[in-house]
Amino acid sequence: MHGKLRLTWLMRHSPQNQLVDFGSVYTVGSMGGQGSAGNVLAALCSFFIPGLGQLLQGRLLMAIIQFCLAAILWFFLLGWIIHLWSILDAALFKPR
Repeated sequence: MHGKLRLTWLMRHSPQNQLVDFGSVYTVGSMGGQGSAGNVLAALCSFFIPGLGQLLQGRLLMAIIQFCLAAILWFFLLGWIIHLWSILDAALFKPR
């Protein structure tokens, strides 16, 4: 099969919880975890705003804690500690 016809056939005959890309099938559940693209993106977000990466990962409470702690500690020039913690926490997060 060629190009568009092959993609159409794959989309009709593959389970709904999988991504299809011209014959390459990746299960959505196997894309998370340490070192994944999602964690890299979350770490980059936390680099700019502490807690934003955790929010991107769906961890609202941790995002609020890290954002507030960083905001408070930046007044004492110690916010960089929470900022680094936020980046590392987002990058090394492993979903359960």
